[in-house]
Amino acid sequence: METQQASTKPFGFREARTLIGDLNQPNPWIYWSDFLVSIIIGHITFHLMYYLPKWYATSTGMILAVSLCYVITVTAYMRALMFIHELVHLPKGKYLGFRFVWNALCGIFFLVPSFLYYPHVDHHRRKHYGTEHDGEYLSLSHRSPWLIVGFIVQALLIPFLAVARFLIISPICWFLPGARHWVHRHASTMLVDPFYERTDRSPKLMRTVVIQEFFCFVWLLWFFVRGGIMRGESLDPIWLIAYAVAVGLLILNELRTLGAHRWTNEGGEMSFEEQFLDTLNYPYRPWITELWGPIGTRYHALHHLFPRLPYHNLGKAHRRLVAGLPPDSIYHQTIAKSLTSEIVSLWRRSSGSVAERSEL
Repeated sequence: METQQASTKPFGFREARTLIGDLNQPNPWIYWSDFLVSIIIGHITFHLMYYLPKWYATSTGMILAVSLCYVITVTAYMRALMFIHELVHLPKGKYLGFRFVWNALCGIFFLVPSFLYYPHVDHHRRKHYGTEHDGEYLSLSHRSPWLIVGFIVQALLIPFLAVARFLIISPICWFLPGARHWVHRHASTMLVDPFYERTDRSPKLMRTVVIQEFFCFVWLLWFFVRGGIMRGESLDPIWLIAYAVAVGLLILNELRTLGAHRWTNEGGEMSFEEQFLDTLNYPYRPWITELWGPIGTRYHALHHLFPRLPYHNLGKAHRRLVAGLPPDSIYHQTIAKSLTSEIVSLWRRSSGSVAERSEL
């Protein structure tokens, strides 16, 4: 099986901080302009997929135009959605306007309000990473490769689960408070590990949860009433377009997630070096990697090293670290050639693990 050998030289945190110490301040103008441009483009091309067939039903280029709009929609929405990752790492109590607007224009719209991602901080705790306390980790390198297939195929089901969570389960929690405890622990988190149990439940958090749930519920009522009653359509084409876009987004995000780590942990606590070598950076071909790994997510190893480094400075920080750190630094071992090659490597590690167990 493939293994990643750690350098015997300890990683120089002080040296790394010195190299990138001036890059820690987020630039609000970049956040606002990047998000607003992305979400507006996504909303425009999303609606064009609905109107183009009505306007140009007989046009020979209509199918190509709709297909192009679909690609642009998924790409733009993916970029807008990934700001949820930045919200978790921005200083608490700051950027409140940006948090509100992101939820209003994106989080509620996609049924991924920001409260679903708060437990992401557990993924960055050294004692939690890769353990049962980390909801964003599975030992994929040591499981059947069919689990990787299932991880991708679940994209077909998740949109229906999201609708059920906010259209049916949320009202149940409002009127039957006894259900809230189970729902919050098991059905209120964006996760990779389906057995993860959420533990945070402060009064302030629960107020946020209820408010964001309410707006998701109202949005869903409008979404279904608009097509089913106001337009008098038993099957609103917007529903089909929304499902297709949701599946595209989920598949793209799941492929990105598969390439974020090497997934080599088997459940126990890992050392810093082991955790760091389990994460990856994709600095090459930014015109491609920035599409599937936007908002800094293609620099996942660097993000784990400095979680509060704003996304718009990660590329510059990476270049400084590559140039400034010694050749034997383990940082250089986190650099991957391509997402495809890493997913293929993951598949091989998983298949090799299954073969090894069958021989025992």
